[in-house]
Amino acid sequence: MAESFLMEVCVDSVESAINAERGGAGRIELCSGLLEGGITPSIGLLQVVKQYVQIPVFVMIRPRAGDFLYSDHEVEVMKTDIHLSKSHGADGLVLGTLTEDGRVDTELCMELLAACRPLPVTFHRAFDMVHDPMVALETLISLGFERVLTSGCDVSALEGLPLIKRLVEQAKGRITVMPGGGISERNLQRILEGSGAQEFHCSARSSRDSAMKFRNSCVSMGAALSTPEYSVKVADVTKVRTLNAIAKNIM
Repeated sequence: MAESFLMEVCVDSVESAINAERGGAGRIELCSGLLEGGITPSIGLLQVVKQYVQIPVFVMIRPRAGDFLYSDHEVEVMKTDIHLSKSHGADGLVLGTLTEDGRVDTELCMELLAACRPLPVTFHRAFDMVHDPMVALETLISLGFERVLTSGCDVSALEGLPLIKRLVEQAKGRITVMPGGGISERNLQRILEGSGAQEFHCSARSSRDSAMKFRNSCVSMGAALSTPEYSVKVADVTKVRTLNAIAKNIM
């Protein structure tokens, strides 16, 4: 049934969370640093978002950008962030860890999942960096992850569509396979129809100009690839509504 499609929107601000819910999102993935692929948000952001939205908020547990091979200190941070997120209202958690040879780190995942329970846990796009996705999927199922987010181990969900379809078929309902990565109004119908997935993940963002009147163009607050100081990306209510409408009209 078309009504069973669920849209998850990744957001990094209160404004985006509110817009996602207004547009019809069924769940929020709360992050910071979306330019870096998403890292753990502040507890302040989680608390305020929970005050303004009613839909479930899943919190990203990722201590830094880069690979998914973590040091002991980084694992300590992740466990602390899990505890804090749970105690401040998270409805679910999102994480992923790999071994140096590109397998799911089963031992560490078991430790983190134990810390997360009873909350549901999504394995994020660390999955797209695994050596053998079919084997990795079985590992996630055996560990007890509720969901896996994937672009089909390709640059976007559209390019990875053949693999996503295979994963959905292999899963047989034992785990939710959620396409994500470059999903837009132009390709959503093709991705949902071609994959057989019942959930999808997107950011649905637009750029909004800063309200700053005085601007110093000589200074940048980040590295060369950072976001511009005078442009803010936020979840766009119209885009979210459009994606939601597309999903509801399929089948």
